[in-house]
Amino acid sequence: MNTNESNASHRIGVDVGGTFTDFCVFDEVTGEMRSLKTLSTPATPGAEVMNGIAELERRHGARPGSIDYFTHGTTVGVNTVIQRRGAALALFTTRGFEDVLEVARLKVPDPYDLFSRRPAPLAPRERVYGIGERTLKDGGIETPVKPQDVHAAVARARADGADTIVVALLHAYANPANERAVRDAIRAAAPAMAVTLSSDVWPVIREYERTVTATVAGYVQRRVAEYIGALQGALGDAGVPAEPMITKSNGGIMAAELGKTDPIAMLLSGTASGVIGAADIAGRIGAADVLSFDVGGTSADVAVIQGGKPAFGTGETVGEFPIHVPTVSVTSIGAGGGSIARVDDFGVLKVGPESAGSNPGPACYGQGGTVATITDAFAVLNLLGAGELGYGAVALDRPAAERAVATLAEPLGLSLPETAESIIRVAVSGMYLEVSKLLSRHGADPRTFTLLAFGGAGPMTACLLARELGIRRTVVPPTPGVLSAYGGLIADIRNDFIRTAFVDLDAKGLGVLDAHARELETRALEWLRDEQGFGGEARLVWSADMRYRGQSYEIETVIDRSDIAAGRSGALAEAFHATHERVYDHADREAPVQVVNLRLVVSGSAPKPVFREQPVVPEAAAPRGGATIFLDGAEREAALHDRGDLRPGRHFAGPAIIAQDDCTTVVPPGFAARTDGWGNLVLEPEA
Repeated sequence: MNTNESNASHRIGVDVGGTFTDFCVFDEVTGEMRSLKTLSTPATPGAEVMNGIAELERRHGARPGSIDYFTHGTTVGVNTVIQRRGAALALFTTRGFEDVLEVARLKVPDPYDLFSRRPAPLAPRERVYGIGERTLKDGGIETPVKPQDVHAAVARARADGADTIVVALLHAYANPANERAVRDAIRAAAPAMAVTLSSDVWPVIREYERTVTATVAGYVQRRVAEYIGALQGALGDAGVPAEPMITKSNGGIMAAELGKTDPIAMLLSGTASGVIGAADIAGRIGAADVLSFDVGGTSADVAVIQGGKPAFGTGETVGEFPIHVPTVSVTSIGAGGGSIARVDDFGVLKVGPESAGSNPGPACYGQGGTVATITDAFAVLNLLGAGELGYGAVALDRPAAERAVATLAEPLGLSLPETAESIIRVAVSGMYLEVSKLLSRHGADPRTFTLLAFGGAGPMTACLLARELGIRRTVVPPTPGVLSAYGGLIADIRNDFIRTAFVDLDAKGLGVLDAHARELETRALEWLRDEQGFGGEARLVWSADMRYRGQSYEIETVIDRSDIAAGRSGALAEAFHATHERVYDHADREAPVQVVNLRLVVSGSAPKPVFREQPVVPEAAAPRGGATIFLDGAEREAALHDRGDLRPGRHFAGPAIIAQDDCTTVVPPGFAARTDGWGNLVLEPEA
């Protein structure tokens, strides 16, 4: 119990995963950081948070009334899309453009599969209704909305079973007036009908991208709002005074109340938080180029951090659909600790993407699971140590894992340990393929990167993947199993704003850009001060989507706001030329430049825990015991270490297993391990 309980103050970050829900707790009085895992409860979302809060009080004395800051990452939005359990959508579009979702970009999802099909739209074609209106590309209204036209479409949508309407009209990014007129007419005809406007979700040029993003937002809005409302109520009933904050796809946080109306911003919140936590660790250890490697129960999420900053992008896929809002750029691979192994009809071993989840979970969890997973393979090879997993949430049942893996051994014609190691090798090979493609897109050499492994299953597989990629240094943070929750705890309040300009970079265009910049800045500061209640210093980062005239697509280029105000077109053009040269290795400084979109990121720093580097005293680490393992095709003796014993400077060589409450780290033969002054475990090939 906290010795200064009457003045106790705690900051809590929570991340809900497919198998476990992670908690990171910072005691503002003592400066101590604690963590916890509880099993997720997909059947009753939100219950895992309440279970965790009760457990935190029992274990660490973090009373609900002492929680003055609460951040929460959730997968409710993305799971709604993946499981197709969202709203019954209708889409109102400009008459003549009803096929915008069906046509999409005319790309085959898998160019190597002639039978691959694009996914069925979230708004089926029979519930797409054309509205007689027209907004021109310059924002002029050629044909205004007729309310009776909208009322007729609403009647048809209701008759067809729709409960939510998405409105995405032609050129609404230039002028949202007609979309708002349609919204007003819908509310007059059907006050209870939920309405989502594309111009509110992300007012950007290109009709398909704007429309598909708006349909995803409308599809999840009701369920996200219900979840957040239930969370707010449960926290209030538990006596938690803090207003919850929600982690966002762009690596920031926002007030939970705003998430009810802006669900698109939080779809990828959990994966983004992990990258933010990884970037913080990377900055602390002075690693400029880092590959964050977050392996949970369902997937392995990989992101590139260069120059200490995560890569951002648009067009990330949620389920089967792209969302064109700014997100931390993360590649998800269907190979998590709970990913299921199987032998297909051709006798080939496959792993994932199906997952055993938290219920029943891997067979070794002893909760009724009977199919083999990656975690079961590690259990069979005796690479998980002994005892409990996930802060005591799971007692390891190795015989159950052996029974599950045995079902694959016979059709493969392999021994039990050979089958288990084959499962791991298949999983690692899939990771290797996707990570190699990711690094190639960034033009990056893996040998110059540090692999930062976290998540409940990341440290198990990290060295095996690093060995394949040729990465020389792997880092495992002190509490790797809850780094995503920690990332949410330290994330800044952040939001993105965009305005399509579509102007040449000349005197006239700069005048338009300056007007747009003033508008964006006003909106951004109002959002930060009024909607988020932030009273500190605001940071504004400007960029523009630019291209050479005649090009089809543009490149986001960081710019200086003062160059727009002062009319310095040459400086803005040179920023683009330099970016184009960096991306494509050439630039045409004589060619005219266009600005398609003007962007602004506004952020405010939330209070963060302060850590201090500890003195490093080199000393050989004494193991707590040993274990017979099977690795690299042979039976071996491995040392067992407890992570709590590994003070800064302690070192040892593999093969070894390092156990801690939130995960297990596997050190293969040929690797050396040491603990640095920040408490990170550093794993490197032996010289």
